Amino acid sequence: MGSGALETVSGLALSIVSSVNEGQYHEGDGVNATRRLARFSCICNTDFCPPFMVRHYLVKGRVQGVGFRWYVHREAGTLNLRGWVRNTEDGHVEVVAAGEAEELASLRLALDRGSRGSRVDQVIEHMLDDSEDKDLGPFQIEGAW
Repeated sequence: MGSGALETVSGLALSIVSSVNEGQYHEGDGVNATRRLARFSCICNTDFCPPFMVRHYLVKGRVQGVGFRWYVHREAGTLNLRGWVRNTEDGHVEVVAAGEAEELASLRLALDRGSRGSRVDQVIEHMLDDSEDKDLGPFQIEGAW
């Protein structure tokens, strides 16, 4: 990475730190600023880079026809995950998500909890190769339209 790019990233990190330290953020922004700083650290020093992973989940129970995919979409979007959610032909819901370990753990808790009106009987989780992320875009619902 050239020095120009590092200066730009460094300036971004400094502006985030400044606005957090000066109290110029809305409630809840501190978490986002911390995440942005963590991503900045990733660029500058790989020792601080949080683990990036790709996971496949199969959710079994009463999870179709109850808004479960929209619930997963909302939760994953809040966590800044990439990937997709879709119904399966045998009545389950399938999820592929990519992101940092902490966000994936939060998604797993949300899948276990389920949406209002759903009943989650089982969540089967598989690790996927990190290279699977290259084909994933912003989190979306597949087959909803």
